[in-house]
Amino acid sequence: MSNILTRAATIASAALLATTGTLAGAAQASALPRTPTCHVADLDLAVGDPDGAAGSLYYPILFTNTSTHTCALRGYPGVSVVDVRHRQIGTSAIRTGEAVETVSVVPSETVTAVMRTNSPGVASCRPTATYVKVYPPNSFQAEQIPYQLRVCGAFEISPVQASE
Repeated sequence: MSNILTRAATIASAALLATTGTLAGAAQASALPRTPTCHVADLDLAVGDPDGAAGSLYYPILFTNTSTHTCALRGYPGVSVVDVRHRQIGTSAIRTGEAVETVSVVPSETVTAVMRTNSPGVASCRPTATYVKVYPPNSFQAEQIPYQLRVCGAFEISPVQASE
């Protein structure tokens, strides 16, 4: 009988240590500072000047932190083009497949994601868009940026990256 009590005491002690260790670990993890995600309200979004190369046009989407705090962006923005009535033209941009990293954006700093499409004449084109609709990564709120963009053939988006 004492063997059973010894085992029970050992199991109870192990459970107590495991629970105490887990709770201490959880307290330590929650004490670490965490940079909040950038939201549309924290950002000024714009489309930069295009750059052309080998039958492609590259358009940077600029995410400028207009808040008073550092925030973070991680991953791909959602991007589509819309007409004057705010209806989507064709499919949304597809992800390039590049690795993502968390980018901390201090106040007044700008980071970018890059849209790519083919040059006109290389592939068939959609009607010219009136707006580029952008969802920042991990956001359910979009901003429609006034910008005349003609998507031809491929329509891709890179993940957000620190500006060089």
